[in-house]
Amino acid sequence: MTLESLLVCRDTEVVRVLRPTLEKLSIDVEVSAAARSGAEILSSAKFDAVIIDCDDLQGGVDVLRSLRQNASNKSSVSFAILNGKTTTKEAFAMGANFVLQKPITTSGTLRCFNTAMSFMVREKRRYFRCPLEMPVNLQFNQGEEMKATATNLSEGGMAIHFEGTLSKKAIAKVQFTLPGTKVVMEPKGEVTWADGLGRAGIRFHEVPDSSREQLEKWIMRRLETVSGSTH
Repeated sequence: MTLESLLVCRDTEVVRVLRPTLEKLSIDVEVSAAARSGAEILSSAKFDAVIIDCDDLQGGVDVLRSLRQNASNKSSVSFAILNGKTTTKEAFAMGANFVLQKPITTSGTLRCFNTAMSFMVREKRRYFRCPLEMPVNLQFNQGEEMKATATNLSEGGMAIHFEGTLSKKAIAKVQFTLPGTKVVMEPKGEVTWADGLGRAGIRFHEVPDSSREQLEKWIMRRLETVSGSTH
C-alpha cells in the first residue's frame, strides 16, 4: 500500500533527506515550497500525512494551525519540522501529531515515521471509499423499507442510488452482505444528504464490534488491491 504525503517546505536539504527516506517506506511525497500554495493543495486534495516546516518557511505555522479546520485533511497525520523558534509543546498545541527537529537525518526520519505508520494506515483505511455496486435494504423506524444500490462503501457509511424519494431521517437497519463474503452487516444509520436525483449518503451508527472488525478487514483488502494495481 502506498501512502500519500504533502511536504510544505522550501529547505532543499530537508527535501533531499525526506523524499528518498519516505519513498523507502512506500510514502509518496508531493512538495510545496510556499505556505500559500501548500494551503491551496490541502483544500483540494487528501493526504495521509502533512509535513510542515514551521520555523523556516513564512506562513508555515499558519498552515499547521489551519489544518484541523480543513475539510479534506482535518484528520491527516501531521508533522511539524522545527528549528529552534517553535517549541515541541507549542507544535503539539497547534495540532501536530509528531515533531521533527532540524537538522533532519535519515535515521531520525525513519524512527519518527515508523512510529507514525500505523496512524497513517488507519487514516487511509478510514477515509477510503470503495466503489462498488451492492444491493442494500433500508429499514426505517416507522416500519418502512426501501431497496437501494450502494455505489461506494467506507468504514463510516455508504453512498446509495435509489428510486423514489428519501428524506433525512434515522434508519433502524442498513442491511447488506459484504461482497465476496457471507458476512451480513446490519448497522443503524442516518441519511446525511440526498440530492433529489436518486442519490444519497448514509452514515453508520452503532456498528457491533464484530461487524466493524469484519468491515475494516474487508476494506483493508480492497485498499491493498487498489494500491497494488496502481503502483
